Amino acid sequence: MAIAETVNNKKQPKQGMLENVMKQFDTAASLVNLNPNIKKILAVTNNELIIHFPVRMDNGNVEIFKGYRVQHNNALGPYKGGLRYHPTIDIDAVKALAMWMTWKTSLAGLPYGGAKGGIQLDPSKYSNAELERITRRFAYALGENIGPEHDIPAPDVNTNAQTMAWIADTYMSTKAPSERSKNQHVVTGKPIGSGGLEGRDRATGFGVYLTIKYWAAHKNVSLKDKTFIVQGFGNVGYWAAHFLEKEGAKMVGVQDAFGSITNAEGISVENLFIHTKNNQGRIEGFPNTSTIDKEAFFGINCDIFIPAALGNQITKYNANDIKAFLIAEGANGPTTVEAEEMLLNKGIDIIPDILCNSGGVIGSYFEWLQNRNGELWELDEILIKLDKKLKEVFRKVLETSESKALDLRSAAYVIAIERIEKAYIQRGIFP
Repeated sequence: MAIAETVNNKKQPKQGMLENVMKQFDTAASLVNLNPNIKKILAVTNNELIIHFPVRMDNGNVEIFKGYRVQHNNALGPYKGGLRYHPTIDIDAVKALAMWMTWKTSLAGLPYGGAKGGIQLDPSKYSNAELERITRRFAYALGENIGPEHDIPAPDVNTNAQTMAWIADTYMSTKAPSERSKNQHVVTGKPIGSGGLEGRDRATGFGVYLTIKYWAAHKNVSLKDKTFIVQGFGNVGYWAAHFLEKEGAKMVGVQDAFGSITNAEGISVENLFIHTKNNQGRIEGFPNTSTIDKEAFFGINCDIFIPAALGNQITKYNANDIKAFLIAEGANGPTTVEAEEMLLNKGIDIIPDILCNSGGVIGSYFEWLQNRNGELWELDEILIKLDKKLKEVFRKVLETSESKALDLRSAAYVIAIERIEKAYIQRGIFP
């Protein structure tokens, strides 16, 4: 069912994320002349789980929550993908996100498939104790549908290291005492003291920054004094902005779920971060900035735009307002197919989500390996490994883009889908 969004006080139909990812997949399948039998497999999800589960609230009442876990494909390895807590989450959104994870892990050359999940709720309306009970009850309800060699969740929108620690502890508690330590890698993105990877918190945002840096080097563009805007000032948006500012770039606009602010002279990333910590996570009220309308944010004069919030934010209704010459997709699916066509026609480059924000899942892979092998890696070592891995993936996408005369997203999809197709051809289909 189409959802409406308001633009200039008019209701416009909003394209669903599932429709968006299927259009991207169909385009890429045509480009690689994908085997029609394998296309049938990849066009659907392997498993879709919807769970309704009860949790007792602080006031003694019981609430029923709806949780999801969708496993799209595991041809290359265990399912991998985040869990998000958001009131708008539904089965189609989770299916779309699971498919994007399949392409993302394949593109990155990781031994993973794609999955996604979450709970339909607004976490700001619950106490920390309630969120813990909700999370643990959901993890218990998932049961053997997740596992360290089967399906490995990670943080996503409105979930964090603490969420992962609760899930890991709940899952491990269901195992025999002698087996518990073997299951620590059932989730990634855990706190460092609970088997987490140092630097995992910044891996996605650091990866966004790195892909911008690689793009700039390829174009012979200096990032010093370049201006950028960030939609979403959570974990991904903050760290991407943090590293760009260190490179000499200047943040001139930020938008979150509660408002949009701008200052052409620059907004201090660290000062804004401190402000949000003391303001319930919100950017509103930050000194020396102007508050602007939500839609006006897209038209801010800047060089780089980092959408790092939710999907379907850049649409055909605001694409023409964008003045940036580069869009770096920190979020999953922030640009609709129609909007992308308009942006490419304007000469705007787009670093696609399955490449741009893949630092997170690469970091998750490192954490998984660390737990699996009983190792401990240093932060400097981790960031060097992440840089090396992402640089190689970016190079492959760039080479494919240039050799086949494709935009970066199409090139990334071609690489991802061909790798999965090769696995099916070599392995065959049972029975």
